[in-house]
Amino acid sequence: MRVDIYCRDEAQGKHTYLAVPEGKPIPEEATNTDWHAEAQRVEVDDERDELAAYHIERPLAQIGAKGYAITGVGAQF
Repeated sequence: MRVDIYCRDEAQGKHTYLAVPEGKPIPEEATNTDWHAEAQRVEVDDERDELAAYHIERPLAQIGAKGYAITGVGAQF
């Protein structure tokens, strides 16, 4: 699966990343913050189910459950 990655700035210089299926809009419940495009058409390996570069764990499972995947609070950098 390919995803588009968005980023938002957090306090203390940290960042959160959001992954949505390629070409899909950011889901309504996540649009209340200032996301900016980070990367497009990023491949998620079905076997590994991770986006380590963006600190997103289990992106395929998250997308299946809620339509997007997001960096966990403990993994913000």
